[in-house]
Amino acid sequence: MQISLGQHSDAGPKPLNQDFHGAALPAEPLRTAKGVVLALADGIGSSPVSQLASAAAVRSFLDDYYATSEAWPVRRAAQRVLQATNSWLHAQTQRGDGRFDKNRGHVCTFSALVFKGREAHLLHVGDARVYRLHAHALEQLSDDHRVHLGGGQTALGRALGTSATVEIDHRAWATEPGEVYLLATDGAWPWLDAAAVHAALAAHPQDLDAAAATLVRLALTRGSDDNCTLQLVRIDALPAPQPHQLHQARDGLAWPPALAPGADFEGCTLVRELQASARSQVWLAVDRASGAQVVVKLPALSLREDTAALDRFVLDDWVARRLDSPHVVRAAATGRPRQHLCVVQQFIDGPTLAQWMTDHPQPTLDAVRGIVAQLAKALQAFHRKEMLHQDLRPENVLIDRQGTVVLVDFGATHVAGLAEGTAEAGATAVLGSLQYTAPEYFTGEGGSPKAELWSLALLAYQMLSGALPYGLQVTQVRSARDLHKLVYTPLRQHRPDLPAWVDAVLRQALHPQPARRHEALSAFVHDLHQPAPQHLRATRLALVERDPLRFWRTLAIVLGLVVMVLAGLLVNRS
Repeated sequence: MQISLGQHSDAGPKPLNQDFHGAALPAEPLRTAKGVVLALADGIGSSPVSQLASAAAVRSFLDDYYATSEAWPVRRAAQRVLQATNSWLHAQTQRGDGRFDKNRGHVCTFSALVFKGREAHLLHVGDARVYRLHAHALEQLSDDHRVHLGGGQTALGRALGTSATVEIDHRAWATEPGEVYLLATDGAWPWLDAAAVHAALAAHPQDLDAAAATLVRLALTRGSDDNCTLQLVRIDALPAPQPHQLHQARDGLAWPPALAPGADFEGCTLVRELQASARSQVWLAVDRASGAQVVVKLPALSLREDTAALDRFVLDDWVARRLDSPHVVRAAATGRPRQHLCVVQQFIDGPTLAQWMTDHPQPTLDAVRGIVAQLAKALQAFHRKEMLHQDLRPENVLIDRQGTVVLVDFGATHVAGLAEGTAEAGATAVLGSLQYTAPEYFTGEGGSPKAELWSLALLAYQMLSGALPYGLQVTQVRSARDLHKLVYTPLRQHRPDLPAWVDAVLRQALHPQPARRHEALSAFVHDLHQPAPQHLRATRLALVERDPLRFWRTLAIVLGLVVMVLAGLLVNRS
Protein backbone atom coordinates (compact mmCIF):
# COMPACT_ATOMS: atom_id res chain seq x y z
CA MET A 1 0.00 0.00 0.00
CA GLN A 2 1.20 3.50 -0.89
CA ILE A 3 -0.53 6.61 0.41
CA SER A 4 0.07 10.37 0.57
CA LEU A 5 -0.79 12.09 3.84
CA GLY A 6 -1.29 15.69 4.90
CA GLN A 7 -2.23 17.12 8.32
CA HIS A 8 -2.66 20.50 9.93
CA SER A 9 -4.14 21.90 13.15
CA ASP A 10 -4.68 25.46 14.38
CA ALA A 11 -6.06 26.80 17.67
CA GLY A 12 -7.92 29.49 15.74
CA PRO A 13 -9.12 32.40 17.88
CA LYS A 14 -9.00 30.31 21.05
CA PRO A 15 -6.03 30.46 23.44
CA LEU A 16 -5.73 26.66 23.69
CA ASN A 17 -5.90 23.98 21.00
CA GLN A 18 -7.89 21.06 22.42
CA ASP A 19 -7.72 19.06 19.18
CA PHE A 20 -5.11 16.36 18.70
CA HIS A 21 -4.22 14.30 15.62
CA GLY A 22 -1.69 11.77 14.43
CA ALA A 23 -0.93 9.05 11.93
CA ALA A 24 1.11 5.85 11.74
CA LEU A 25 2.62 4.61 8.49
CA PRO A 26 4.59 1.53 9.59
CA ALA A 27 7.03 -0.38 7.45
CA GLU A 28 6.53 -4.00 6.41
CA PRO A 29 5.56 -6.49 7.68
CA LEU A 30 3.48 -4.42 10.13
CA ARG A 31 1.89 -2.37 7.34
CA THR A 32 0.45 -5.51 5.75
CA ALA A 33 -0.50 -7.10 9.07
CA LYS A 34 -2.16 -4.08 10.72
CA GLY A 35 -2.39 -1.32 8.12
CA VAL A 36 -1.98 2.48 8.06
CA VAL A 37 -3.83 4.56 10.66
CA LEU A 38 -5.01 8.19 10.83
CA ALA A 39 -6.74 9.50 13.95
CA LEU A 40 -7.98 12.78 15.36
CA ALA A 41 -9.76 13.78 18.56
CA ASP A 42 -11.60 16.96 19.54
CA GLY A 43 -11.90 18.13 23.13
CA ILE A 44 -14.93 19.99 24.49
CA GLY A 45 -14.50 23.67 25.23
CA SER A 46 -16.21 23.51 28.63
CA SER A 47 -13.55 21.21 30.06
CA PRO A 48 -10.18 22.57 31.25
CA VAL A 49 -8.60 19.10 30.76
CA SER A 50 -10.20 18.00 27.50
CA GLN A 51 -6.98 18.58 25.56
CA LEU A 52 -5.37 15.90 27.74
CA ALA A 53 -8.14 13.51 26.79
CA SER A 54 -7.66 14.21 23.07
CA ALA A 55 -3.93 13.62 23.23
CA ALA A 56 -4.32 10.44 25.27
CA ALA A 57 -6.97 9.05 22.92
CA VAL A 58 -4.91 9.52 19.75
CA ARG A 59 -1.57 8.50 21.24
CA SER A 60 -2.90 5.37 22.92
CA PHE A 61 -4.72 4.30 19.77
CA LEU A 62 -1.68 4.71 17.54
CA ASP A 63 0.48 2.80 20.02
CA ASP A 64 -1.84 0.10 21.32
CA TYR A 65 -3.59 -0.81 18.08
CA TYR A 66 -0.29 -2.10 16.67
CA ALA A 67 0.26 -4.17 19.81
CA THR A 68 -2.94 -6.19 19.36
CA SER A 69 -2.94 -9.70 17.97
CA GLU A 70 -2.32 -10.07 14.25
CA ALA A 71 -5.06 -12.69 14.29
CA TRP A 72 -7.69 -10.11 15.25
CA PRO A 73 -9.59 -8.23 12.53
CA VAL A 74 -9.42 -4.42 12.55
CA ARG A 75 -12.81 -4.00 14.19
CA ARG A 76 -12.03 -6.12 17.22
CA ALA A 77 -8.51 -4.76 17.67
CA ALA A 78 -9.55 -1.11 17.34
CA GLN A 79 -12.64 -1.38 19.51
CA ARG A 80 -10.74 -3.21 22.25
CA VAL A 81 -8.17 -0.40 22.33
CA LEU A 82 -10.81 2.32 22.32
CA GLN A 83 -12.82 0.64 25.07
CA ALA A 84 -9.69 0.52 27.22
CA THR A 85 -8.95 4.18 26.46
CA ASN A 86 -12.53 5.13 27.29
CA SER A 87 -12.32 3.31 30.62
CA TRP A 88 -9.13 5.17 31.51
CA LEU A 89 -10.57 8.56 30.53
CA HIS A 90 -13.76 7.86 32.47
CA ALA A 91 -11.69 6.96 35.54
CA GLN A 92 -9.84 10.29 35.25
CA THR A 93 -13.19 12.06 34.91
CA GLN A 94 -14.45 10.40 38.07
CA ARG A 95 -11.39 11.56 40.01
CA GLY A 96 -11.78 15.24 39.10
CA ASP A 97 -14.39 17.93 38.61
CA GLY A 98 -16.03 15.81 35.95
CA ARG A 99 -17.38 13.50 38.62
CA PHE A 100 -20.19 15.99 39.20
CA ASP A 101 -20.16 17.71 35.80
CA LYS A 102 -19.17 15.62 32.77
CA ASN A 103 -18.65 18.82 30.78
CA ARG A 104 -15.51 19.40 32.88
CA GLY A 105 -14.12 15.90 32.57
CA HIS A 106 -11.62 14.02 30.41
CA VAL A 107 -13.95 13.94 27.42
CA CYS A 108 -13.29 14.06 23.66
CA THR A 109 -14.61 12.90 20.32
CA PHE A 110 -12.59 10.42 18.27
CA SER A 111 -12.41 9.45 14.59
CA ALA A 112 -9.95 7.19 12.83
CA LEU A 113 -9.36 5.57 9.45
CA VAL A 114 -7.45 2.31 9.18
CA PHE A 115 -6.29 1.28 5.69
CA LYS A 116 -5.48 -2.43 5.64
CA GLY A 117 -4.96 -4.42 2.49
CA ARG A 118 -7.50 -3.17 0.00
CA GLU A 119 -10.04 -2.02 2.59
CA ALA A 120 -10.68 1.07 4.70
CA HIS A 121 -12.13 0.89 8.21
CA LEU A 122 -13.83 3.78 9.99
CA LEU A 123 -13.90 4.00 13.81
CA HIS A 124 -15.93 6.91 15.12
CA VAL A 125 -17.60 8.46 18.15
CA GLY A 126 -18.66 12.12 18.41
CA ASP A 127 -19.17 14.90 15.89
CA ALA A 128 -15.94 15.14 13.93
CA ARG A 129 -16.47 14.02 10.36
CA VAL A 130 -14.89 11.66 7.86
CA TYR A 131 -15.50 12.31 4.16
CA ARG A 132 -14.69 10.73 0.83
CA LEU A 133 -14.01 13.28 -1.90
CA HIS A 134 -15.95 13.10 -5.17
CA ALA A 135 -15.87 15.36 -8.22
CA HIS A 136 -18.60 17.67 -6.95
CA ALA A 137 -19.36 16.57 -3.41
CA LEU A 138 -18.00 15.43 -0.08
CA GLU A 139 -19.57 12.11 0.90
CA GLN A 140 -20.01 11.96 4.67
CA LEU A 141 -19.00 8.52 5.95
CA SER A 142 -19.44 9.14 9.67
CA ASP A 143 -22.56 9.95 11.70
CA ASP A 144 -22.88 12.99 13.97
CA HIS A 145 -23.54 11.82 17.50
CA ARG A 146 -25.45 14.89 18.58
CA VAL A 147 -28.72 15.15 20.50
CA HIS A 148 -31.36 17.72 19.48
CA LEU A 149 -32.52 19.70 22.52
CA GLY A 150 -35.18 21.77 20.76
CA GLY A 151 -35.13 25.36 19.63
CA GLY A 152 -32.32 24.57 17.22
CA GLN A 153 -29.99 23.57 20.08
CA THR A 154 -27.90 20.40 20.03
CA ALA A 155 -25.49 18.73 22.41
CA LEU A 156 -22.82 16.07 22.05
CA GLY A 157 -24.58 12.77 22.58
CA ARG A 158 -21.64 10.36 22.58
CA ALA A 159 -17.94 10.76 23.32
CA LEU A 160 -14.97 9.07 24.95
CA GLY A 161 -14.74 9.49 28.71
CA THR A 162 -18.36 10.35 29.54
CA SER A 163 -19.35 6.90 30.85
CA ALA A 164 -17.79 3.57 31.73
CA THR A 165 -18.69 2.10 28.33
CA VAL A 166 -19.06 3.65 24.90
CA GLU A 167 -20.45 2.49 21.57
CA ILE A 168 -17.91 2.87 18.76
CA ASP A 169 -19.22 3.05 15.20
CA HIS A 170 -17.44 0.82 12.68
CA ARG A 171 -17.71 0.72 8.90
CA ALA A 172 -15.59 -1.03 6.28
CA TRP A 173 -15.49 -0.80 2.49
CA ALA A 174 -13.27 -1.60 -0.48
CA THR A 175 -10.97 1.19 -1.63
CA GLU A 176 -9.65 2.19 -5.02
CA PRO A 177 -6.40 3.89 -6.08
CA GLY A 178 -6.79 7.66 -6.40
CA GLU A 179 -9.44 8.02 -3.70
CA VAL A 180 -9.06 10.97 -1.31
CA TYR A 181 -10.40 10.99 2.24
CA LEU A 182 -10.71 13.89 4.66
CA LEU A 183 -10.99 13.86 8.47
CA ALA A 184 -11.97 17.15 10.13
CA THR A 185 -13.08 18.41 13.54
CA ASP A 186 -16.24 20.51 13.89
CA GLY A 187 -14.15 23.66 13.83
CA ALA A 188 -13.25 22.95 10.20
CA TRP A 189 -15.82 20.84 8.35
CA PRO A 190 -18.82 23.27 8.43
CA TRP A 191 -16.79 25.77 6.41
CA LEU A 192 -15.49 23.49 3.68
CA ASP A 193 -16.89 21.96 0.49
CA ALA A 194 -15.68 19.76 -2.35
CA ALA A 195 -14.65 22.71 -4.51
CA ALA A 196 -12.38 24.03 -1.78
CA VAL A 197 -10.74 20.64 -1.28
CA HIS A 198 -10.17 20.17 -5.01
CA ALA A 199 -8.66 23.68 -5.23
CA ALA A 200 -6.27 22.96 -2.36
CA LEU A 201 -5.18 19.66 -3.89
CA ALA A 202 -4.69 21.30 -7.30
CA ALA A 203 -2.52 24.00 -5.71
CA HIS A 204 -0.43 21.46 -3.73
CA PRO A 205 -0.64 18.10 -5.57
CA GLN A 206 2.59 16.76 -4.06
CA ASP A 207 2.37 18.39 -0.63
CA LEU A 208 -0.77 17.35 1.21
CA ASP A 209 0.46 19.03 4.41
CA ALA A 210 0.29 22.33 2.53
CA ALA A 211 -3.13 21.43 1.15
CA ALA A 212 -4.39 20.67 4.66
CA ALA A 213 -2.98 23.96 5.97
CA THR A 214 -4.68 25.84 3.13
CA LEU A 215 -8.05 24.29 4.04
CA VAL A 216 -7.64 25.08 7.75
CA ARG A 217 -6.85 28.73 6.94
CA LEU A 218 -9.86 28.84 4.63
CA ALA A 219 -12.16 27.55 7.41
CA LEU A 220 -10.87 30.25 9.78
CA THR A 221 -11.24 32.91 7.11
CA ARG A 222 -14.83 31.87 6.44
CA GLY A 223 -15.80 32.35 10.08
CA SER A 224 -14.73 29.39 12.22
CA ASP A 225 -14.29 30.43 15.86
CA ASP A 226 -13.03 27.05 17.09
CA ASN A 227 -9.92 24.89 16.94
CA CYS A 228 -9.45 23.56 13.39
CA THR A 229 -7.84 20.21 12.60
CA LEU A 230 -7.82 18.47 9.23
CA GLN A 231 -6.22 15.36 7.75
CA LEU A 232 -6.03 14.43 4.06
CA VAL A 233 -5.10 11.03 2.70
CA ARG A 234 -4.81 9.92 -0.90
CA ILE A 235 -4.49 6.27 -1.90
CA ASP A 236 -1.71 6.13 -4.48
CA ALA A 237 -1.47 2.34 -4.84
CA LEU A 238 -3.02 -0.78 -3.35
CA PRO A 239 -1.41 -4.18 -2.83
CA ALA A 240 -2.23 -6.87 -5.34
CA PRO A 241 -5.07 -9.14 -4.20
CA GLN A 242 -3.73 -12.02 -2.14
CA PRO A 243 -5.55 -14.91 -0.46
CA HIS A 244 -3.80 -13.81 2.73
CA GLN A 245 -0.44 -12.51 3.95
CA LEU A 246 1.31 -15.82 4.52
CA HIS A 247 3.27 -15.64 1.27
CA GLN A 248 5.61 -13.27 3.14
CA ALA A 249 6.42 -16.01 5.64
CA ARG A 250 7.68 -18.18 2.77
CA ASP A 251 9.87 -15.57 1.12
CA GLY A 252 13.55 -16.50 1.14
CA LEU A 253 13.05 -20.05 2.42
CA ALA A 254 14.62 -22.86 0.40
CA TRP A 255 12.76 -26.03 -0.56
CA PRO A 256 13.78 -28.89 1.77
CA PRO A 257 16.20 -31.48 0.36
CA ALA A 258 15.57 -35.22 0.35
CA LEU A 259 16.04 -36.47 3.91
CA ALA A 260 16.75 -39.77 5.64
CA PRO A 261 17.03 -40.94 9.27
CA GLY A 262 20.15 -39.55 10.93
CA ALA A 263 20.28 -36.47 8.68
CA ASP A 264 21.00 -33.05 10.15
CA PHE A 265 18.31 -30.54 9.24
CA GLU A 266 17.62 -27.09 10.67
CA GLY A 267 19.65 -27.83 13.80
CA CYS A 268 17.85 -31.12 14.37
CA THR A 269 18.81 -34.76 13.92
CA LEU A 270 16.08 -36.75 12.21
CA VAL A 271 15.14 -40.00 14.00
CA ARG A 272 12.34 -41.60 11.99
CA GLU A 273 9.45 -40.76 9.74
CA LEU A 274 6.16 -40.58 11.65
CA GLN A 275 3.75 -39.93 8.80
CA ALA A 276 3.61 -39.18 5.09
CA SER A 277 0.54 -37.82 3.31
CA ALA A 278 -0.43 -35.89 0.21
CA ARG A 279 0.14 -32.65 2.17
CA SER A 280 3.21 -33.24 4.30
CA GLN A 281 5.96 -35.47 5.57
CA VAL A 282 6.35 -35.64 9.36
CA TRP A 283 9.57 -36.62 11.12
CA LEU A 284 10.49 -37.26 14.74
CA ALA A 285 13.72 -35.40 15.44
CA VAL A 286 15.97 -34.27 18.28
CA ASP A 287 16.95 -30.62 18.68
CA ARG A 288 20.73 -30.74 18.95
CA ALA A 289 20.91 -27.59 21.13
CA SER A 290 18.32 -28.55 23.75
CA GLY A 291 18.16 -32.33 23.35
CA ALA A 292 14.37 -32.13 23.23
CA GLN A 293 12.32 -34.30 20.93
CA VAL A 294 10.50 -32.28 18.28
CA VAL A 295 8.37 -32.87 15.20
CA VAL A 296 9.62 -31.58 11.86
CA LYS A 297 7.02 -31.15 9.13
CA LEU A 298 7.96 -30.78 5.48
CA PRO A 299 5.62 -29.94 2.59
CA ALA A 300 4.93 -32.73 0.14
CA LEU A 301 6.82 -32.39 -3.13
CA SER A 302 3.51 -32.29 -5.02
CA LEU A 303 2.73 -28.91 -3.40
CA ARG A 304 5.77 -27.16 -4.81
CA GLU A 305 3.76 -25.14 -7.34
CA ASP A 306 0.56 -24.91 -5.26
CA THR A 307 0.70 -21.46 -3.68
CA ALA A 308 -2.52 -21.82 -1.71
CA ALA A 309 -1.48 -25.17 -0.27
CA LEU A 310 1.93 -23.80 0.72
CA ASP A 311 0.27 -20.85 2.44
CA ARG A 312 -1.84 -23.31 4.45
CA PHE A 313 1.33 -25.24 5.28
CA VAL A 314 2.97 -22.08 6.65
CA LEU A 315 -0.26 -21.25 8.48
CA ASP A 316 0.30 -24.26 10.73
CA ASP A 317 3.39 -22.62 12.24
CA TRP A 318 1.87 -19.09 12.20
CA VAL A 319 -1.09 -20.21 14.31
CA ALA A 320 0.96 -22.32 16.72
CA ARG A 321 3.17 -19.33 17.53
CA ARG A 322 0.16 -17.17 18.47
CA LEU A 323 -1.76 -19.53 20.74
CA ASP A 324 -0.94 -20.34 24.34
CA SER A 325 -2.82 -23.35 25.67
CA PRO A 326 -1.73 -26.71 27.09
CA HIS A 327 -4.30 -28.24 24.73
CA VAL A 328 -2.86 -26.72 21.53
CA VAL A 329 0.43 -27.97 20.10
CA ARG A 330 3.20 -25.38 20.45
CA ALA A 331 5.82 -24.26 17.98
CA ALA A 332 9.27 -25.42 19.08
CA ALA A 333 11.35 -22.55 20.45
CA THR A 334 14.63 -23.30 18.68
CA GLY A 335 15.82 -19.69 18.66
CA ARG A 336 17.42 -20.22 15.24
CA PRO A 337 16.50 -18.49 11.98
CA ARG A 338 14.94 -20.95 9.59
CA GLN A 339 16.59 -21.70 6.25
CA HIS A 340 14.10 -24.11 4.71
CA LEU A 341 10.35 -24.28 4.27
CA CYS A 342 9.37 -26.41 7.27
CA VAL A 343 7.51 -26.42 10.57
CA VAL A 344 9.09 -27.43 13.87
CA GLN A 345 6.72 -28.19 16.76
CA GLN A 346 6.70 -29.93 20.12
CA PHE A 347 6.48 -33.73 20.07
CA ILE A 348 3.38 -35.19 21.71
CA ASP A 349 4.13 -38.72 22.92
CA GLY A 350 0.83 -40.49 22.65
CA PRO A 351 -1.83 -41.90 20.32
CA THR A 352 -4.32 -40.06 18.18
CA LEU A 353 -7.96 -39.97 19.21
CA ALA A 354 -8.64 -42.33 16.29
CA GLN A 355 -6.34 -44.93 17.88
CA TRP A 356 -7.86 -44.23 21.31
CA MET A 357 -11.33 -45.01 19.96
CA THR A 358 -10.05 -48.27 18.50
CA ASP A 359 -8.56 -49.16 21.89
CA HIS A 360 -11.70 -48.08 23.79
CA PRO A 361 -14.73 -49.22 21.73
CA GLN A 362 -17.11 -48.83 24.73
CA PRO A 363 -15.68 -45.93 26.77
CA THR A 364 -17.28 -44.66 29.95
CA LEU A 365 -19.18 -41.40 29.89
CA ASP A 366 -16.64 -39.89 32.30
CA ALA A 367 -13.73 -40.71 29.97
CA VAL A 368 -15.47 -39.06 27.02
CA ARG A 369 -16.46 -36.02 29.09
CA GLY A 370 -12.82 -35.52 30.10
CA ILE A 371 -11.64 -35.52 26.48
CA VAL A 372 -14.48 -33.23 25.37
CA ALA A 373 -13.75 -30.71 28.14
CA GLN A 374 -10.08 -30.49 27.13
CA LEU A 375 -10.89 -30.15 23.44
CA ALA A 376 -13.35 -27.37 24.29
CA LYS A 377 -10.52 -25.48 26.01
CA ALA A 378 -8.38 -25.90 22.89
CA LEU A 379 -11.13 -24.52 20.65
CA GLN A 380 -11.78 -21.63 23.05
CA ALA A 381 -8.11 -20.64 22.70
CA PHE A 382 -8.71 -20.36 18.94
CA HIS A 383 -11.95 -18.43 19.31
CA ARG A 384 -10.41 -15.86 21.67
CA LYS A 385 -8.00 -15.01 18.85
CA GLU A 386 -10.77 -14.80 16.22
CA MET A 387 -9.70 -18.14 14.72
CA LEU A 388 -11.63 -21.26 13.70
CA HIS A 389 -9.71 -24.55 13.60
CA GLN A 390 -12.06 -26.01 10.93
CA ASP A 391 -10.56 -29.50 10.89
CA LEU A 392 -11.53 -31.14 14.16
CA ARG A 393 -11.27 -34.89 13.54
CA PRO A 394 -9.84 -37.88 15.42
CA GLU A 395 -6.53 -37.82 13.51
CA ASN A 396 -5.89 -34.22 14.61
CA VAL A 397 -6.27 -34.94 18.33
CA LEU A 398 -3.41 -36.44 20.34
CA ILE A 399 -3.55 -37.78 23.91
CA ASP A 400 -0.22 -37.89 25.71
CA ARG A 401 0.88 -40.41 28.35
CA GLN A 402 -0.47 -38.18 31.16
CA GLY A 403 -3.91 -37.95 29.55
CA THR A 404 -3.55 -34.40 28.26
CA VAL A 405 -5.51 -33.84 25.05
CA VAL A 406 -3.71 -31.73 22.43
CA LEU A 407 -5.13 -30.35 19.19
CA VAL A 408 -2.80 -30.29 16.16
CA ASP A 409 -2.75 -29.45 12.42
CA PHE A 410 -3.78 -25.85 11.74
CA GLY A 411 -3.55 -25.79 7.96
CA ALA A 412 -7.31 -25.33 7.59
CA THR A 413 -7.59 -22.63 10.27
CA HIS A 414 -9.55 -19.49 9.43
CA VAL A 415 -7.88 -16.39 10.89
CA ALA A 416 -10.11 -13.33 10.73
CA GLY A 417 -7.17 -10.90 10.81
CA LEU A 418 -5.40 -12.58 7.89
CA ALA A 419 -8.48 -13.10 5.75
CA GLU A 420 -9.82 -9.57 6.25
CA GLY A 421 -10.28 -7.69 3.00
CA THR A 422 -9.66 -10.74 0.82
CA ALA A 423 -11.77 -13.18 -1.11
CA GLU A 424 -11.46 -15.48 1.90
CA ALA A 425 -12.74 -12.93 4.41
CA GLY A 426 -15.48 -15.28 5.59
CA ALA A 427 -15.00 -18.83 6.83
CA THR A 428 -16.94 -20.47 3.98
CA ALA A 429 -14.58 -22.94 2.29
CA VAL A 430 -14.76 -26.60 3.30
CA LEU A 431 -11.11 -27.32 4.11
CA GLY A 432 -11.46 -30.03 6.75
CA SER A 433 -12.65 -33.62 6.52
CA LEU A 434 -16.17 -33.63 5.09
CA GLN A 435 -17.77 -36.02 7.56
CA TYR A 436 -16.64 -33.85 10.51
CA THR A 437 -17.66 -30.51 8.97
CA ALA A 438 -20.81 -28.74 10.19
CA PRO A 439 -23.72 -28.64 7.69
CA GLU A 440 -23.74 -24.84 7.38
CA TYR A 441 -20.49 -24.99 5.42
CA PHE A 442 -22.25 -27.03 2.73
CA THR A 443 -25.14 -24.55 2.48
CA GLY A 444 -22.71 -21.65 1.91
CA GLU A 445 -23.52 -20.01 5.25
CA GLY A 446 -20.00 -20.59 6.49
CA GLY A 447 -18.44 -21.34 9.83
CA SER A 448 -18.60 -19.90 13.32
CA PRO A 449 -17.80 -21.08 16.86
CA LYS A 450 -21.13 -22.96 16.73
CA ALA A 451 -19.81 -24.95 13.77
CA GLU A 452 -16.86 -26.01 15.94
CA LEU A 453 -19.36 -26.93 18.69
CA TRP A 454 -21.09 -29.21 16.17
CA SER A 455 -17.80 -30.92 15.27
CA LEU A 456 -16.92 -31.39 18.95
CA ALA A 457 -20.33 -32.89 19.70
CA LEU A 458 -19.91 -35.22 16.71
CA LEU A 459 -16.61 -36.46 18.17
CA ALA A 460 -18.33 -37.05 21.51
CA TYR A 461 -21.07 -39.04 19.76
CA GLN A 462 -18.51 -41.06 17.81
CA MET A 463 -16.42 -41.81 20.88
CA LEU A 464 -19.49 -43.14 22.70
CA SER A 465 -21.03 -45.05 19.79
CA GLY A 466 -18.39 -45.75 17.17
CA ALA A 467 -20.72 -44.23 14.58
CA LEU A 468 -21.69 -40.84 13.13
CA PRO A 469 -25.05 -39.29 14.10
CA TYR A 470 -26.07 -38.55 10.51
CA GLY A 471 -23.88 -41.07 8.72
CA LEU A 472 -22.71 -39.40 5.53
CA GLN A 473 -25.94 -37.44 5.00
CA VAL A 474 -24.32 -34.10 5.90
CA THR A 475 -21.85 -34.30 3.02
CA GLN A 476 -24.80 -34.40 0.62
CA VAL A 477 -26.29 -31.11 1.85
CA ARG A 478 -26.31 -28.41 -0.82
CA SER A 479 -28.89 -25.88 0.39
CA ALA A 480 -30.73 -24.81 3.53
CA ARG A 481 -33.72 -26.92 2.41
CA ASP A 482 -31.58 -30.05 2.63
CA LEU A 483 -31.07 -29.50 6.37
CA HIS A 484 -34.63 -30.64 7.01
CA LYS A 485 -33.83 -33.97 5.37
CA LEU A 486 -31.12 -34.87 7.88
CA VAL A 487 -32.21 -37.75 10.13
CA TYR A 488 -30.44 -38.01 13.49
CA THR A 489 -29.72 -41.52 14.73
CA PRO A 490 -30.37 -41.61 18.49
CA LEU A 491 -27.29 -42.46 20.52
CA ARG A 492 -29.20 -45.06 22.52
CA GLN A 493 -29.56 -47.22 19.44
CA HIS A 494 -25.84 -47.86 19.92
CA ARG A 495 -25.53 -47.39 23.69
CA PRO A 496 -28.79 -48.25 25.48
CA ASP A 497 -26.83 -48.30 28.76
CA LEU A 498 -26.39 -44.50 28.69
CA PRO A 499 -28.94 -42.13 30.25
CA ALA A 500 -31.51 -40.65 27.90
CA TRP A 501 -30.43 -37.12 28.84
CA VAL A 502 -26.97 -37.70 27.28
CA ASP A 503 -28.64 -38.25 23.92
CA ALA A 504 -30.76 -35.12 24.48
CA VAL A 505 -27.64 -33.00 25.10
CA LEU A 506 -25.87 -34.36 22.01
CA ARG A 507 -28.99 -34.01 19.87
CA GLN A 508 -29.15 -30.30 20.72
CA ALA A 509 -25.45 -29.69 20.03
CA LEU A 510 -25.77 -31.57 16.72
CA HIS A 511 -28.85 -29.74 15.51
CA PRO A 512 -28.58 -28.87 11.78
CA GLN A 513 -29.60 -25.26 12.55
CA PRO A 514 -26.78 -23.39 14.38
CA ALA A 515 -29.30 -21.21 16.26
CA ARG A 516 -30.81 -24.32 17.88
CA ARG A 517 -27.51 -25.51 19.36
CA HIS A 518 -26.00 -24.54 22.69
CA GLU A 519 -25.01 -20.91 22.97
CA ALA A 520 -21.34 -21.70 23.65
CA LEU A 521 -18.87 -24.54 24.04
CA SER A 522 -18.90 -24.02 27.79
CA ALA A 523 -22.69 -24.57 27.89
CA PHE A 524 -22.32 -27.87 26.02
CA VAL A 525 -19.55 -29.08 28.36
CA HIS A 526 -21.63 -28.03 31.38
CA ASP A 527 -24.70 -29.91 30.14
CA LEU A 528 -22.64 -33.07 29.63
CA HIS A 529 -21.84 -32.94 33.36
CA GLN A 530 -24.96 -31.28 34.76
CA PRO A 531 -27.79 -31.50 32.23
CA ALA A 532 -30.35 -28.74 31.98
CA PRO A 533 -33.97 -29.48 33.05
CA GLN A 534 -35.15 -29.91 29.46
CA HIS A 535 -32.54 -32.63 28.96
CA LEU A 536 -33.49 -34.42 32.19
CA ARG A 537 -37.08 -34.54 30.98
CA ALA A 538 -35.92 -36.80 28.14
CA THR A 539 -37.75 -40.11 28.53
CA ARG A 540 -37.28 -43.56 27.10
CA LEU A 541 -37.22 -43.37 23.33
CA ALA A 542 -40.11 -44.60 21.28
CA LEU A 543 -39.68 -48.02 19.74
CA VAL A 544 -39.38 -46.50 16.24
CA GLU A 545 -36.24 -44.66 17.44
CA ARG A 546 -34.81 -47.43 19.64
CA ASP A 547 -35.24 -50.22 17.11
CA PRO A 548 -36.71 -49.10 13.75
CA LEU A 549 -36.54 -52.62 12.24
CA ARG A 550 -38.48 -54.15 15.13
CA PHE A 551 -41.02 -51.28 14.95
CA TRP A 552 -41.77 -51.77 11.26
CA ARG A 553 -41.92 -55.55 11.59
CA THR A 554 -44.38 -55.24 14.46
CA LEU A 555 -46.43 -52.68 12.55
CA ALA A 556 -46.52 -54.96 9.49
CA ILE A 557 -47.74 -57.89 11.61
CA VAL A 558 -50.45 -55.77 13.23
CA LEU A 559 -51.62 -54.46 9.87
CA GLY A 560 -51.64 -57.98 8.48
CA LEU A 561 -53.82 -59.14 11.35
CA VAL A 562 -56.20 -56.21 10.81
CA VAL A 563 -56.48 -57.06 7.11
CA MET A 564 -57.24 -60.70 7.93
CA VAL A 565 -59.93 -59.71 10.44
CA LEU A 566 -61.55 -57.30 8.00
CA ALA A 567 -61.45 -59.92 5.25
CA GLY A 568 -63.12 -62.41 7.56
CA LEU A 569 -65.88 -59.95 8.40
CA LEU A 570 -66.54 -59.31 4.73
CA VAL A 571 -66.76 -63.05 3.99
CA ASN A 572 -69.23 -63.62 6.83
CA ARG A 573 -71.48 -60.77 5.62
CA SER A 574 -71.53 -62.09 2.08
